[in-house]
Amino acid sequence: MAGLRQPGVLAALGAALLFGAGTPLAKLLLNTVSPWLLAGLLYLGSGLGLTVYRYLTRAPVVKLPRHEAPWFAGAILAGGIVGPVLLMLGLTRLPASGASLLLNAEGVFTALLAWFVFKENFDRRIAFGMLAIVAGAAVLSWNGEARFAEMWPTVAVLGACLAWGIDNNLTRKVSLSDATWIASIKGLVAGTVNLLIALLIGAAWSPLPNVLSAMMVGLLAYGVSLSLFVLALRHLGTARTGAYFSVAPFFGAVLAVLMGEAVTMPLLVAGALMAIGTWLHLTEHHTHKHTHEEILHDHEHVHDEHHQHVHDSPVTPGVKHRHSHRHVPLIHTHLHFPDMHHRHRH
Repeated sequence: MAGLRQPGVLAALGAALLFGAGTPLAKLLLNTVSPWLLAGLLYLGSGLGLTVYRYLTRAPVVKLPRHEAPWFAGAILAGGIVGPVLLMLGLTRLPASGASLLLNAEGVFTALLAWFVFKENFDRRIAFGMLAIVAGAAVLSWNGEARFAEMWPTVAVLGACLAWGIDNNLTRKVSLSDATWIASIKGLVAGTVNLLIALLIGAAWSPLPNVLSAMMVGLLAYGVSLSLFVLALRHLGTARTGAYFSVAPFFGAVLAVLMGEAVTMPLLVAGALMAIGTWLHLTEHHTHKHTHEEILHDHEHVHDEHHQHVHDSPVTPGVKHRHSHRHVPLIHTHLHFPDMHHRHRH
């Protein structure tokens, strides 16, 4: 329970729950909506839905810092355009048995990029936890055979997973910005691109109730889920967030059981592996003496040990507020994760 109270953990698991639940619901919609059109409607539903939400709640206008714009553009390009296109190209020639296994590579690529390219901290406990969760996802998607047909469709699906791994790592760079704004922009761009592709290849429009249902599923499984994912990135870092998010297939399988499918041995084995991996992450204790370098940034915060600056007017202790603030160099020791304030070397 102490692990669940760590900032970002519930957000990551919530993102996985919503995304996983969207899979069996999207599968039902595939009976009446073409795959390309469905992909576009899911993304567009998330973008439009969050845009309406931000308008109704009068969310403040987001001004992305200039130095973060390239990171965000790269995330949208990789995850919202390149990833879906490569996936659809691969699925046109790749049997479902092989594709479902290959898609588990997203979590692996996300972690490897975070650890070895972006230098995020990890140890054997976190690595074993990640392996257990990915193994559970692989067991869940295994249907007794794995046919990969020719090489290029396989490479295309792996390329899609790599693109999403890049997206996850680049999104972390902008995770201090409003999470709903990030998710809405990514949804609008990806939805528009996928709809245009669907129209270009001649996909037929579905009845309005099916279109609206797809967009509602997209709002929850893609929009709200991505917003929670961004929140988790702030507190846990990319690899740990990706690990928690990798339990999404298990949540989807559980929902499928509640919708009438049978409980299977792979589901039980996968659940056990994912539980072990999640436990390893929840019980992590990473503490050592570390140095905070001077930094100037803008995000919502309270005055804690990392935020000890002064204000022109008094601020009530414990009240969240937002403004540009400077962190002075600080050396101390405490339990921490690779969050927005702990991106130091080890």
